[in-house]
Amino acid sequence: MMVNTNYLVPMTEANQNFSRVVRIVDESGLAVILKNNKPRYVVVDFDEYDTIAAAMQMRKEKIDGAADKLIDENMEALLELAK
Repeated sequence: MMVNTNYLVPMTEANQNFSRVVRIVDESGLAVILKNNKPRYVVVDFDEYDTIAAAMQMRKEKIDGAADKLIDENMEALLELAK
């Protein structure tokens, strides 16, 4: 994932100057907080979070559906293996 360096805020600075994190989120939609010089946390606008949460739920439902289909299609073999 490519991250714009303007969105990066070290953990120490985020603790001392959270208003900077909020300002970055207001301007760009997200901020990335670094911990030990590695991207660790993403702060996003709440509207963006709703979009992300909905996409994650849809993905989970697709995965669950695919898993259910595989189990249904292979139930006989799975029961045989369970013996």
